[in-house]
Amino acid sequence: MKDSDCANSKVSAETFENCRFDGEEGDRVCPKEGKGKRLWKKMKYQLVEYHSLPAFLRDNEFILGHYRSEWPLKQVFLSIFTLHNETLNVWTHLIGFFLFLSLTIYTALKVPKVMDLQSLQHFPDVLKRADLHKMHSELLTCLPSLPNMPDLHKLRDELKTSLPSMDLLPSVSSWHILELLTNCLPERFSHSNHSDVCVLSSVKEDVLNLIAPLMMRPITRWPFFAFLGGAMFCLLASSTCHLLSCHSERLSYIMLRLDYAGIAALISTSFYPPVYYSFMCDPFFCNLYLGFITLLGIATIMVSLLPVFQNPEFRSIRASLFFGMGMSGVAPILHKLILFRHQPEALHTTGYEILMGVFYGIGALIYATRIPERWKPGKFDIAGHSHQLFHVLVVAGAYTHYRAGLIYLKWRDLKGC
Repeated sequence: MKDSDCANSKVSAETFENCRFDGEEGDRVCPKEGKGKRLWKKMKYQLVEYHSLPAFLRDNEFILGHYRSEWPLKQVFLSIFTLHNETLNVWTHLIGFFLFLSLTIYTALKVPKVMDLQSLQHFPDVLKRADLHKMHSELLTCLPSLPNMPDLHKLRDELKTSLPSMDLLPSVSSWHILELLTNCLPERFSHSNHSDVCVLSSVKEDVLNLIAPLMMRPITRWPFFAFLGGAMFCLLASSTCHLLSCHSERLSYIMLRLDYAGIAALISTSFYPPVYYSFMCDPFFCNLYLGFITLLGIATIMVSLLPVFQNPEFRSIRASLFFGMGMSGVAPILHKLILFRHQPEALHTTGYEILMGVFYGIGALIYATRIPERWKPGKFDIAGHSHQLFHVLVVAGAYTHYRAGLIYLKWRDLKGC
């Protein structure tokens, strides 16, 4: 607030001399403010309409109001908790970021420690690769003794039914694995529970989860975590961009480039798990596909750094460029289907990848055409406009790909090359 403004607020000369300078706002603040100043400060951070925006904030002429324009950073950060036309754009991807952060932590802690009963069709192959001596010593350390309980014989019969390969390995059956369970699973063997059929079934899963980490030699996880990292970077960059871009033209320029880089990173890293785990036994095609999608992602990021790329008239070109990146993954997926057409995992993952492509494709189409706000300008300013729908579809597509990645990990952990 300027000196003249203080005077106009009818602040006395003595009070005026006590005014202090607020470095953050760039204003002079007086202890006794008049109504004029309070009204001016209230008007300063009000939402404005599209025609009142500076050129750098004019992106979608079909969203007519509820814009923030050149607010101070403090007010910009606080606006994450207020209602404007970017609120849902910020929160859709911020929630998506925390979702994928949780999935990353879960995956790091759980995979591949849990083996489900359906995977037992590969159990003989797993046992052939298992370190039996290590398993023996680990089990003996964990389970040194066992009470004499008759129902364990019934449990042994049930486990042998599920794990018929145990009879083929004298070294495994000689360990009497079932006879070493009580100390590791005491709650399963209380006198009130040991005859319950449900408990016996639960113990079978506990046995599998106990010995699975000792038997499985998990493959490298970096392609899967690269995808999760790319997804988190994209979602957080997008959320930050929508929150901060209204501050100034320079910050808007930086945030938009960060947003485009995040989209390119998500698309590129999405192909790391399918390419690596499909062709891990064929280094030539693995490196070829990984190298191509990586270079294409870097090229897309470099193009997005051009100042002209952010102009509204290039909206369709931006969408087409990212859509083209997504389509570049069709070749390795078709190649995978040819090589592994008899593997159910290949068909299952391809189904997820097609669904992911549908989500991304519809999202890109909605983003480029600005549907539905182009049909009813001003009706979708707060909720329901194209960018919000695009955000939701991006999170859905990324989560679909996460589900496909889990299948790849389980497949390769069990089968290897």
